[in-house]
Parts: sequence; structure tokens; C-alpha cells
Amino acid sequence: MNQINIEIPSLSENIRMIESFIDNAKEKFQLEDDIYGNIMIAVTEAVNNAIRHGNRGMKSKNVSLTLMINDSAIRFRIEDEGSGFDYDNLPDPTAPENIEKPGGRGIFLMKHLSDDVTFKERGSVVELEFYID
Repeated sequence: MNQINIEIPSLSENIRMIESFIDNAKEKFQLEDDIYGNIMIAVTEAVNNAIRHGNRGMKSKNVSLTLMINDSAIRFRIEDEGSGFDYDNLPDPTAPENIEKPGGRGIFLMKHLSDDVTFKERGSVVELEFYID
């Protein structure tokens, strides 16, 4: 299994480093365009959440992104230095009372674009898996 790691300070402008990381992975592992698009949206959303919510935008705290790939799947592990969150009790962004709200769609998107989403460490770690075979 191949594994690559990147760590960034919690600044929203560092998302472009994550985008470059994903672009490099697309080239290196010859990822299909449709999977690449899903990965780009889901992973940048997860990193954004880690920066904004997990680390509360504190640039002294880091977000770690690890890519693991084998013959059948590519997995991204996003880890922040926050205290986690209650991922089992999130409001449904498609509910009528939440449709107009600007936030709250990140995890919904991650779950729809990934083949598997797993939260660990009370929510300060999220793993996104995409099947590639």
C-alpha cells in the first residue's frame, strides 16, 4: 500500500496546497476524472471543516492529510487538533428548515461523494474512501 502525508497550518488559504496534493495524486495514480472530482470536493470539504470547526481557524494548530492507496481503493485520512464533535446528531441539510442555511452541507456532501465515510477520535479524524477498481 502506498501512503503519502501532508500537514498544513489551519489557514483557509492553505486549501490550495490540498488541491495541489490531490492533483499530484491524480497524476501519480492515474485516477479517473469522475473519482478525481468527487475526491477533490469531499477532501477539500473535510479539510475546510478541520480548519474552521476542528481547529477553530487557529493557525498554530495543524491539519494532517494522509492518502493511502491499494489496488481497489484510495483512502484519505483528515485529522485536526480539535476536541471533535457529535457526528451522530447532525441536522439534515435537506430538511426544509435547513435548506436556506449557508453551512451544514459538508458532511452530507462527503457521504454522497465517497464510497465510505468513517469518523474516529470523537470526530477529529475523518476517513474518506473511494473505490477505484
